[in-house]
Amino acid sequence: MNRRLIPPYVWTGGRTRPSRNVLDRLTVLRAATDRVPSGVSPAGQRVLEILRAGALPLAEVAAHLSLPVSFVKVLASDLFDEGLLIVRAPTPVEGDQRPDPQLLERVIRGLRALQ
Repeated sequence: MNRRLIPPYVWTGGRTRPSRNVLDRLTVLRAATDRVPSGVSPAGQRVLEILRAGALPLAEVAAHLSLPVSFVKVLASDLFDEGLLIVRAPTPVEGDQRPDPQLLERVIRGLRALQ
């Protein structure tokens, strides 16, 4: 499916809100099945194909699809409602498990160097 030819609202059937409001950009998505069942929308098939390699955060699935997170939330909630996705809330970081600030600074500098 070529994103440039199909506007995002078509991927979601014109809907802009997910059926459930529990998903956010850090929600971890995992396919509940190894194969894509017939009858799944082409957009849903694409999401399940991306997740075939393993679990990913919703924002990363959106990046693979080159779609806004809000549209992927709608797709993911539909797949979850159909029993095709397993969703898990992000694991909160404990106070003493925070990343090293120096490491984060090096990552930021590296990302800026890529621009």
